[in-house]
Amino acid sequence: MIDWLFQTLRTYPEIAVFLSLALGYYFGSFTYKGLGLGAVTATLIAAVIIGQIGITISSPLKPFFFLMFLFAIGYGVGPQFVRGIAQDGVPQAVFAAVVCVFCLLAAYLGGKLAGYDVGSTVGLYAGSQTISASMGLATDAVNRLGLPADEAKKLLDAMPVAYAVTYIFGTVGSAIVLALLGPALLGIDLETACKKYEEEHGGKKQLGGPGTAWHQFDLRAYRVRERGPVVGKTVEQAEALIPDQRVFVLRLRQAGKIVEATSDAVIHAGDVVAVAGRRDVLVQLIGEQAEEVDDRELLAVPIEGVDVYVTSKEADGKTLEELAKAPGARGVFLRKITRGAIATEIPILPDTKINRGDIVTLVGRTPDVAAATKMLGRPDRVTDVADVAFIGAAIAIGALVGAFVYKIGSVPLTLSTSGGALISGLFFGWLRSVHPTFGRIPSPTVWFMNSVGLNVFIAVVGISSGPGFVAGLQKLGFSLFLWGVVVTTVPLILAMYVGKYLFRFHDAIVLGCCSGARTTTASLGMINDRAKSQIPGLGYTVTYAVGNTLLTIWGMVLVMLMT
Repeated sequence: MIDWLFQTLRTYPEIAVFLSLALGYYFGSFTYKGLGLGAVTATLIAAVIIGQIGITISSPLKPFFFLMFLFAIGYGVGPQFVRGIAQDGVPQAVFAAVVCVFCLLAAYLGGKLAGYDVGSTVGLYAGSQTISASMGLATDAVNRLGLPADEAKKLLDAMPVAYAVTYIFGTVGSAIVLALLGPALLGIDLETACKKYEEEHGGKKQLGGPGTAWHQFDLRAYRVRERGPVVGKTVEQAEALIPDQRVFVLRLRQAGKIVEATSDAVIHAGDVVAVAGRRDVLVQLIGEQAEEVDDRELLAVPIEGVDVYVTSKEADGKTLEELAKAPGARGVFLRKITRGAIATEIPILPDTKINRGDIVTLVGRTPDVAAATKMLGRPDRVTDVADVAFIGAAIAIGALVGAFVYKIGSVPLTLSTSGGALISGLFFGWLRSVHPTFGRIPSPTVWFMNSVGLNVFIAVVGISSGPGFVAGLQKLGFSLFLWGVVVTTVPLILAMYVGKYLFRFHDAIVLGCCSGARTTTASLGMINDRAKSQIPGLGYTVTYAVGNTLLTIWGMVLVMLMT
């Protein structure tokens, strides 16, 4: 039975790939306090074990899925990458670039001091910085060195060995250094710093929300009392009585008839008004001055919650406080802001800036939400249909551009097809955020291209290098793990001090900036848990976009440096 299974896997290597994915995603899903192997490392280990029986996989499979993965990475981070380079995210973008240089130099010096070859050094870099994609670009670079086939294979087989040994601390160690040691090294009380940041920027932590009985926004009906403060005033004047809060009169019952509340409608004693606003404002400020009534007909207002994809040039870069004063924002409330490739939730503060490419969740009356949507961009309707023609054309264009080789003297320079796909994703992801009339890729599809694309590539790498994995691990030994600890830790410590004292980032976001620059999502989760706030995420999105791009490209650069 075992012999039959092994022979079947050798004959049909595609089964071995799917088996590696199944085992990798299953065992990679187990975590302890938010930390675990992850799907990539678990898939690699499973593939290496399966590869011990000697399986040969045809070459087109690996680059196909890797190009798909790189395009998805670029597509997801494109809007934040372009904004970080070109606009007000410049300090964070420059910081991310500096941290990426620290990571590159740490791996280069570590590899040189330890006496590792190119393949082992690239694996050390990819694992310690948890940037699996860099191995793909490094593979292309090694294949272009013109080495004999057996020597090139030896270097390529060394990559996953060093990657697997150093990845675990790259993930767990990054979270420990940033979330646990970081506040102590920088002398930061993270929870206090986040509370101070919220106070400085006009926000406060909200309890409850989705999944709880409490909800933030409400619509209530009140009967206007004799000599009440709003008697004889227009709707616009009445709303202005609470200048620091967004409260709107949506409907009126006057003389038994229901009318829509225009801004110049006059409120009389005995009228019943339907008022929308934050729950605490309605209860504490209005409820004490008016009689609340249960007018079901008056309150039967059609409302909806809509995700809006921000594309407006006029709204881009404006604060929520500025946008709230626009006519199109009347009667509409903001429930959530989502930003970036990993859908980072951005805190809702008065001076939080809205960027193109953000997805904002609006709630309110259907006509009011429609007006606000028109002001901000386009509704992000749920769909399961991807623009496959766009995906295919964009990857093909990027790969063709990357395949072009330009020689300076006898030195060939090229982006490679992998680098071209990444650049193409960046460009078209940004273009989609500006003109969302084409190129729609639903979030589940982006996830599939990103996650499964990378893991198929990793599975093929693991299966192909399986026979040499054990020998390589015996040769490099425990010293490789220790070098991984050094190469992981040193750039992070340097990043924290540079972020705080050179770039002078706020204490509440400096660790989030470090997490983003190193693209370590696990550490951001731990930082947010320690801070008991989402504020550190404000430093994550731009730095993640720049860091993810540069750290991936460094795989190719490291090969050039080592040779």
